[in-house]
Amino acid sequence: MPQPSDRPTDRAGVRRANLALLVRLLRRHGGLSRAQLATLSGLSKATVSGLVAELEIRELVQAGGRHEGGQGRPGQLVELRPRGHWGIGLEVDENHVGATVLDLAGTATTRRRAACDVRALGAERTLDELAALVLAARSEVDDVAGIAVAVPGLVDTATGLVRVAPGLRWRGLALADGLAARTGFPLDRIVVGNDANLAALAEADDGAARGCSDVVFLLGGMGVGAGLITGGGLIGGAAGEVGHLSLEPTGRPCVCGRRGCWQTAVGIDPFLHSLAGPGDLVHDPSLDLAQRTAIVRRRAQDGDRRVLDALVQLGAALGHGIAVLADLLDPRIVVLGGYFAPLREWLAEPVRAELAARSVTAETGGPRIVASRLGFTAVGTGAAQAAIRPLLDDPTLAPAGAPVSVEA
Repeated sequence: MPQPSDRPTDRAGVRRANLALLVRLLRRHGGLSRAQLATLSGLSKATVSGLVAELEIRELVQAGGRHEGGQGRPGQLVELRPRGHWGIGLEVDENHVGATVLDLAGTATTRRRAACDVRALGAERTLDELAALVLAARSEVDDVAGIAVAVPGLVDTATGLVRVAPGLRWRGLALADGLAARTGFPLDRIVVGNDANLAALAEADDGAARGCSDVVFLLGGMGVGAGLITGGGLIGGAAGEVGHLSLEPTGRPCVCGRRGCWQTAVGIDPFLHSLAGPGDLVHDPSLDLAQRTAIVRRRAQDGDRRVLDALVQLGAALGHGIAVLADLLDPRIVVLGGYFAPLREWLAEPVRAELAARSVTAETGGPRIVASRLGFTAVGTGAAQAAIRPLLDDPTLAPAGAPVSVEA
């Protein structure tokens, strides 16, 4: 929440902030009457009526059903126009690209994912694939408010530059520029962000971390990334590159060129190799991460001893790194995302055992270990939310159309 000193003082700025407040209330609660909006926002009914009229002119809201509660005649509900403005969230990982399309209310209408070897494709051909996903999505929707791309690496959000993504072998890639050139979409409406950060914000908005201000979100995939939230704010920069914490200096070599990075113990490849031989179905490159994890989960449920032993080892390795993060950040919740989430019931106990052995936070109970509610959709959802967030923050970005009457 903004502090009093952060609130706009000019009339236009105040109006933008109040428009954004109403949009967020409708997004959170669904259809509301003007009287309910006035109560929840703390604004006068007259002010709310004027703001609603502007939101309708900008085609952000529409008339809903009738509100029968309270005294007097029933009031007309106001609700967000679900199909007027869209956010496209793109995700890139070592073994897939994907797209998620969200409407203004936060409902996903389209999810696409294509398995591919992004390293082998190279940056330029991967940009071609992402552009194709954008063009396919734009052919199905009305107005696209923005595009955001989630990348497993360090990014410059101000310029849309991928500084370094070791797992993809990208360095100094002008991703936003490349996507704008291929799609014709305005560069100022393309956002590039770290995948774990965007997933963490999605979990905090409407997932396992909702209502919690101190969170570590771990994204398990080819490596492991982290979205770190403290005091309700996201820690940016290189803080989330926890996969390259050197926990075993003489351990396995990592794609970053060093040895013993955390992800060499908890990434999906070393985990799968610990539980199955080279010809096993879990190594089939045509299967995506969700499909491979589902196979592992079924075998664990069937009591496969090799799988269960591998899960204990994975949980212990996870717990080692989580203990370091717990002592640094003292989170209330650690959210296991990516491929960790479906396996949480087997991972939680060895994680807790490592926390008890290694972390001083265990003396006060330590963080809760929970599974992501958004699962494998967290990254795409977070990216699409980031794409539409500028419009949520400033509804005047939506062009004004012809006025439409909304019944009081």
